[in-house]
Amino acid sequence: MPQTALPPDFNVVVIGQAGRLQYEAVLFAASLRARSPAFKGRLFVAVPTHGPRWVKDPTISHDPVLEALKRLKVEILPFENKVFGQSYPYGNKIEALQALPEGEPFVFFDTDTLITGELTSVPFDFDRPSASLRREGTWPVPTLYGPGYAAMWKSLYDRFGLDFDSSLDLSQPDEHWRRYLYFNAGYFYYKCPRLFGDRFLDYALVIRDDPPVELVGQSLDPWLDQVALPLVIHSLGGGRDALPDGYLDGTVSCHYRHFPLLYAQESDRTVKVLEEVAAPNWVKKVLKEYEPIKRTVYQGRGDKVRAMFDRDALPTREQVIRNRIKAAKFWMR
Repeated sequence: MPQTALPPDFNVVVIGQAGRLQYEAVLFAASLRARSPAFKGRLFVAVPTHGPRWVKDPTISHDPVLEALKRLKVEILPFENKVFGQSYPYGNKIEALQALPEGEPFVFFDTDTLITGELTSVPFDFDRPSASLRREGTWPVPTLYGPGYAAMWKSLYDRFGLDFDSSLDLSQPDEHWRRYLYFNAGYFYYKCPRLFGDRFLDYALVIRDDPPVELVGQSLDPWLDQVALPLVIHSLGGGRDALPDGYLDGTVSCHYRHFPLLYAQESDRTVKVLEEVAAPNWVKKVLKEYEPIKRTVYQGRGDKVRAMFDRDALPTREQVIRNRIKAAKFWMR
């Protein structure tokens, strides 16, 4: 039987900085090391350097966090915010790409992600980029008198000389948000971070500074990265079908975003992974410094949240879940 070609070695990067993200970075790294022993690439925590675009120093200087990351074989990757920074921290995922090794395949994950399975089992085609399809129709928000989804998205494809029609999911009806290429930026990948990052930055700046007239009245904060991302992926030959379903945002990773949401809606297996990778004393000593992890994971609040919901009959809108948790005074972020 012919053997299936193995994916090339690749690097993994998340963003880290002082505050919440440094603790999530420790948890991400601990989950990767525990659940993906076959991963042989480099694991980077990209950290913005202090500069004029930050009011407070964003660098990680907390020794226990740095020691834990070192023990987890993490490479700290400093990068400079030349464009974004504190005014738009989501831009970190754009600017950090310039600091990664050129020409080496990469996978970016949001830091609030758990690796729950063997990452090397994911059949990445690094020539065809893609991103997370676990999303809601958050952007754009058509107004009563138009323009609609099609006109707004087409104006962006036209601005960058891209073929709009080939991006459409024709199984979805006209003017339904799922018809149009739209991703969550919780993960994305490509064969070269510099090529991807250059285009991501170029597109984001054009959209921010000189948007098509069809976008008048549309908010780009915090959606700018998710508006530019599908255009970048489409321009590089990728799309919604570039990665088979069931791996990322499935058996191999979980983008939990907030710990109460994880306990409310994720699988028993995901909760077990979280609690197992957070259990070693040297990991616990660091993570319990962060109040949402301490209260939700270590002090049992997560179990109380979990008991409030039936995973087989969750509300269709996430905001309903959030509101119920907040009403019970169990929400933490």
